Amino acid sequence: MKKLGVVVLLWSVLQAGAWAGFEEGVAAAERGDYATSLKEFRLAAEAGNTDAQYNLGVMYTHGRGVPTDGIEAVKWYRRAADQGHAHAEYNLGVMYVDGQGVSKNDAEAVKWFRLASDHGLAMARYNLGVMYANGQGVLRSDAEAIRWYQLAAAQGYADAQSNLGEMYSNGKGVPKSDIEAVRLYLQATAQGNSNAQYNLGFMYTHGRGVQKNDTEAVKWFQLSANKGNPFAQHSLGYMYASGRGVPKNHTNAVKWYRLAAAQGYAKSQSNIGMLYADGQGVPKSDAEAVKWYRRAAYQGDATAQYNLGTMYAEGRGVQRKSTVIAYALYNLSAASIESEHQSDVRESRDQIEHKLTPAQRAAGQAISLKLQQSDDFLRTLDEAVQQTTGK
Repeated sequence: MKKLGVVVLLWSVLQAGAWAGFEEGVAAAERGDYATSLKEFRLAAEAGNTDAQYNLGVMYTHGRGVPTDGIEAVKWYRRAADQGHAHAEYNLGVMYVDGQGVSKNDAEAVKWFRLASDHGLAMARYNLGVMYANGQGVLRSDAEAIRWYQLAAAQGYADAQSNLGEMYSNGKGVPKSDIEAVRLYLQATAQGNSNAQYNLGFMYTHGRGVQKNDTEAVKWFQLSANKGNPFAQHSLGYMYASGRGVPKNHTNAVKWYRLAAAQGYAKSQSNIGMLYADGQGVPKSDAEAVKWYRRAAYQGDATAQYNLGTMYAEGRGVQRKSTVIAYALYNLSAASIESEHQSDVRESRDQIEHKLTPAQRAAGQAISLKLQQSDDFLRTLDEAVQQTTGK
């Protein structure tokens, strides 16, 4: 899912001399004297000043000099937005997307983003592109997403340039063009956009729109990873693990996988499990491997589900060996793993299937279905393990 822009923290400034005390409020906010800025903004806001109303909304949104209060923030954004304040319209739209201070309502968010975009706000145009790409509050439309991204990208909005590049890379709403994707990524990376840096690294690893160059890929992954992008952190870990573009170094691979895993990135969690299972970059530990496989499997990672099944099949790092649980996990993995690995997973499943009785096979299939439907994968798995003791 494409990501929306967030609430803007921006002190709106009037032309000099328009409202007594307002400039003092802005200066006070910029130096962190929120008590003074709150007093000055409130006086101007009550008198109908839209910039002051907007600024009060910002203060309540971010807890600047007041307790964070979404309801109060929405009240002031709405007062300014009703008078055509573009940033207030935008922030009000974000509040509706997030359900902060108001009931979550994507259609209402779209309304406010449209109004802000009518006032030329690039970030609102970008968010409309995201809403159309995701089908949030509107019917999903790649063509409409492209239109709004193009408008924002033409204004130099880096997130729009990056997302538009992805649309060209995937051929969604436009003819597929890796060259155009790279051009747009480069525009966004010139502004330090981490998603575009990651995407450009991806293009270099696969030689799409550029000549394949792992060293160049690592450069872009590093820039993005340093900004906390979990996809780039994972990719950088992979480059170190495989020795592509850098000398092979499993310790560094673990370091970057951990950073991505800490953000909940399942593929990195799964890969950490594999490194513990093999003792690469970390002390060999089947128990640690299982811990990480469980975390990734909980999020639906098919590779982790398969590897966890292998641990049960071999009785490594788990409470007890269980061919039935292994069979159930292999079944689950086979249903969603990438096509390039399906034959290996199915082969492992078929090998273990021949060792099971008809009753055990039926039990394993039933467990697979329960795991697939469960809203608590690990609880369901642990209950199944207890029920299949010795099988």
